[in-house]
Amino acid sequence: MGRFTDLGTSFSLGARIPLFGKLVSHIRTLSPGDRFIALTLGAALILAILTGLYALERQFLVEVPSYGGSVTEGVVGHPRFVNPLLALSDADRDLTALTYAGLMGYDRDGALAPVLAESYSVSEDGKTYTFRLRANARFSDGTPLTAEDVVFTVGRAQDPGLLSPRLADWANIRAEAVDSRTVRFTLPKAYAPFLEDATLGILPAHVWRDISNEEFAFSPYMSNPVGSGPFKVTSVTRSREGVIERYDLSAASTFALGRPYLSAFHFVFFETQAEVAEAYSRGRIESAYGVTSPSALRVPYSRIFGVFWNASANPAFARPEVRKALSVALDRQSLVEDVLRGYATPANGPVPPGLIPAEVVESPENPTSVAADILEAGGWTYDGETRMWVEKKANLTLSITLSTSNVPELRALAERVKSDWERLGVSVSMEFHEPNDLVASVIRPRKYEALLFGMVVGRDRDLFAFWDSSQRNDPGLNIALYANREADELLDAIRAESDPAQVKVDLEKLNTVIAADYPAAFTHSPDFLYVFPEDLHGVALSSVAEPSDRLLTAAYWYEHTEALWPAFAPVR
Repeated sequence: MGRFTDLGTSFSLGARIPLFGKLVSHIRTLSPGDRFIALTLGAALILAILTGLYALERQFLVEVPSYGGSVTEGVVGHPRFVNPLLALSDADRDLTALTYAGLMGYDRDGALAPVLAESYSVSEDGKTYTFRLRANARFSDGTPLTAEDVVFTVGRAQDPGLLSPRLADWANIRAEAVDSRTVRFTLPKAYAPFLEDATLGILPAHVWRDISNEEFAFSPYMSNPVGSGPFKVTSVTRSREGVIERYDLSAASTFALGRPYLSAFHFVFFETQAEVAEAYSRGRIESAYGVTSPSALRVPYSRIFGVFWNASANPAFARPEVRKALSVALDRQSLVEDVLRGYATPANGPVPPGLIPAEVVESPENPTSVAADILEAGGWTYDGETRMWVEKKANLTLSITLSTSNVPELRALAERVKSDWERLGVSVSMEFHEPNDLVASVIRPRKYEALLFGMVVGRDRDLFAFWDSSQRNDPGLNIALYANREADELLDAIRAESDPAQVKVDLEKLNTVIAADYPAAFTHSPDFLYVFPEDLHGVALSSVAEPSDRLLTAAYWYEHTEALWPAFAPVR
């Protein structure tokens, strides 16, 4: 009775449907030509009805991400410490961002939001933060994630013997488990950016508790992490020498916010950026950062580069007219176009674009002439015999030893800065140091006259370590040895302020105050470039502090979609 196997069976239904039967009988009485026309019109009518119904349905259906797909990404360097407490390199941080999760994280738009926590509260004095964990929070091995794991993680971060880069973030903060799903943090004073610190990936106490500080970096869990992030490690490929060459990650069903849409994430590691670019051009990888391409996503890097003065090493830099003249003499627009190929924004202050509205920085029509006028107005004269600027009253001469890192981009930048200053008549010698040696032997002991360097301003908008007067000595990062009471007050206010609008106002004031003192000849804020497949959706970047920030919304990336009725569309 229910079979539709041939025309005869189909027409047999006419006996049970009187109207349909009469129609069939009538069609049979028609001539072959009329029958063809009738059948054609009938087919057209049915097609029109079906098309109309489909169009009507599409009006009400919503397109939503669906599961599946993968991304293969190229990265410079090789990971060693896939761990939120010891991650040092960009490769370390990339993998840590995907395999671990914190109490806080980021939503699909890149805004700070609870992840392992379902909610949090802040005391009126801004010093106590209480987080309630999600009931479904689990590690990739299926073990429930509890407040004990959070307290354990913070305790290891605070252990000076572990030498964690996150130690400064958590120093003097008391963490306590109120119950298995509630953890409380008590800060010594109000610090609004603490929620950014709460993105710290949580370690499983049952895995790491019995591993000593000495064994920590060598644990097999360092390369095969047990985390609570959106992805988990499925395989690690090493060279014959034991160097990691590839990581394969798969979607973690244990992720507290639900399984990510992508099924897999693959990382391939290279020695140089040139190798990454070649691999991308050959199709070996689908995505990478730092690769120039017309299709690259381009967003502000939360970094500021410049030449920072050390008046303790060169007394001429104590003179405001000298600092101002040397800053004015730099043709920033040409520097950006010629040296950085246009992938940067000229800067004349310490706050990167993205934190405050970008200011249009224009060089004078003749910066060398304007800079010379500034020096002369400050009592300096140019001695044609010695070819040097001199200030006879203070018995000062103006020459510069410029120190920077021995990397191609900074070498090229230093050469351009040198050229601009020599055009002004200032003698410039240069010192290039390997990156690690620059930090240990030059920056930390403050052994430089002028330092070409970049400041990485985090997503927490906290510039305290870079500009507060208390941070002039190591381990502080105030490499300009800058001191200004108004700036100190603004830095403290920004740390305590929870209103984003007021923070932006204070950052603009801070930028103006510091820029007016010329503690550095700021040059530029670089752009972050990221190429990825056209069919990859959900990549949300507004600004980037570290390259791993590009992965903050990776749990929401997708390649495939499906159409569903609104009532059945998932909410994430």
